[in-house]
Amino acid sequence: MAIETKINAEQQILEIKITGRFDFSVHQDFRKATQQASNGVNGIVVDMTETDYVDSSALGMLLVLRDKVGENKEAISIKNAKPEVRNILDIANFDKLFTLV
Repeated sequence: MAIETKINAEQQILEIKITGRFDFSVHQDFRKATQQASNGVNGIVVDMTETDYVDSSALGMLLVLRDKVGENKEAISIKNAKPEVRNILDIANFDKLFTLV
């Protein structure tokens, strides 16, 4: 389980990559990563290419992140979710709150 961040200064996009389990055990790391969103970024990409598991606390963390950047659905993209993770996001209707790619 790891959270990596990088900022694309040219496009002003914060990328947060989540590896392994996305659950309550990473909430402190995720919170630290999302604090960078206040540094003048125009968008956030949450890369779930290597995310194996998502629970309700992870969904809550994503909702808090959404509140932080406002109601703009396009402000946050969740990309490359594996089918089992994407299924959880679909059941939670996150496609209506985030851009899922």
